[in-house]
This record gives sequence, structure tokens and C-alpha cells, in this order.
Amino acid sequence: MKTILITGANGQLGSDLCEILGAEGFKIVPLTHADFDLTDTAHLKEVLLLHKPDVVINTAAFHHVDQCEADLEKAMLVNCGGPSLMAKFCDNLGIKFIHISTDYVFDGLKNAPYLETDEPKPLNNYGLSKWAGEKAILNECKNALILRVSAIYGKSPCRAKNGLNFVQLMLKKASEGADLKVVDDEIVSPTSTESIANKIREILAANPSGIMHLTSEGSCSWFDFAEEIFAYTHTQANLSRAKSTDFVAKTPRPKYSVLDNQKLRERGLKPMPDWKTSLHHYLDQLTK
Repeated sequence: MKTILITGANGQLGSDLCEILGAEGFKIVPLTHADFDLTDTAHLKEVLLLHKPDVVINTAAFHHVDQCEADLEKAMLVNCGGPSLMAKFCDNLGIKFIHISTDYVFDGLKNAPYLETDEPKPLNNYGLSKWAGEKAILNECKNALILRVSAIYGKSPCRAKNGLNFVQLMLKKASEGADLKVVDDEIVSPTSTESIANKIREILAANPSGIMHLTSEGSCSWFDFAEEIFAYTHTQANLSRAKSTDFVAKTPRPKYSVLDNQKLRERGLKPMPDWKTSLHHYLDQLTK
């Protein structure tokens, strides 16, 4: 039985990974922010030597985009320094290291789905720190795998967004009768953490390395996403279109951050589900 150590185990993706990989028969070592400090070098090595995992999946990160913009030093420490040290230890100990990254490494100016081979050009400190982490990890660990995800949502609370992901927030605001102005000029591929966790389960057998994109097929604006949430759940909502320029943003964000899962196809793995299919499945579970 393989042992998989998962950091950020109580987060949206981490919790789904624990559930899905645990059900598959793997021995799971779940580590949360409360019992694991990604930036503590001695503790990192101690944890790896104690549990002797076959695989480490690092979902832990400093996700809050505006806070990263205000504190680049912390962003670099958590999103680059800690993961690169973990990658180095994993390489020395013969442990497979899988690291979760983001679509925010790109500037959104391509206006076509980004390939794994496209050069990152981050617009903000969050993207910059994650890109720095990618480079450092691949430099330290020859067999590391970087998985870039986008616009994720899951069952567990989202710490970076006051506990609610976009889907939950839209449904909550609609139930309160709020006026919802949602941008229609930022394009993403909303991706459920369950679909990511299921695909990682398949990827473990293939054992790829390098960089791989892992997002839902298809794309939409945030407005389209909200509209589909309300249509599928038959929810009455005061929803209207807005432009990103209508809001005062502390931090620049890419207007187009759709990722092409090219490497997934090249490995002969099944494609990710369409964003609507994943959303409908998630909403069915959420409203049971």
C-alpha cells in the first residue's frame, strides 16, 4: 500500500484528495496548517522522515491574491521557499513530489488557451510567487510534477475567500435577495476539486513529471458561470452583467486564464469533464 502525504488537507482540494485517494486504498497522511509549517526547514525534513511517504501532494499555499500583493516576502516564502525545500528533500529521499500551481502565472493577453509550454508572465505577486515556486521545484526535484489549476471550487471551506467559494457565495447572495453584478469580461475554466482529485488518482499510475494543466474543458465568463448556477438550481437571482473596470481592484488579474490540457492528452489520459458537467454534479451534491 502506497503512502501519500497531503498538505493543506482541510482545504478545498486537499480534503477531496484525502477522500478520493483514501477510498482508492492509499494510506493517507493528512497535514493541515495547524500541524505543519511549510516554511520550517527542520520540521519539513522531520515530517518526511517520520511518515516515509511514497508521494507528497502539496496543495498548501498563500492563496489570498490581495494579501500576496501587499506582502511579497511572505508570498515568496510560502509559495516558493517552502515548496522548493520540500521538493529538494523529496528528491533526496526518492519521494514523488506533486505541487499544485495556478493559471495566474499567465497575464491573460494571449486570448487563446495557454499551453504548458507557453512562457509565464504573471500580473501580480501571487502569480509571480507561484511561478518562482514552479521553477525552484523543477530545479530541485528532477521527477517533480507541477499541476496548474484554475477557478476551483469544492465542498470544503475556501480560506482565502472567507469560507465560501464562488458557487456558494452566489447561492448565498441570491437567497438574501442581493443585487449581483458579475463581470463578463474575465474568462476562466471553472474546475471542481473533485474532478481534479479524480484525475490525480489516474495520473499517479502514469507517473508523469514536468508541468501539466488540469482544468475543466471549455470556458466561460464569471457572469456565464453565475448564470449557469442559477439556471441549474432554478434559483431566482438579481443578476446583471458588469465589467472588471466597474470595480476598484487592489490587484490586477488576468482577463483570460483558460488553460489547454495538452500534456494530459499527450499522455493518453482521459480528458477532464466539461465545466458545466462538473458544476451540475457539484450542485446535485450541494443541494441534496
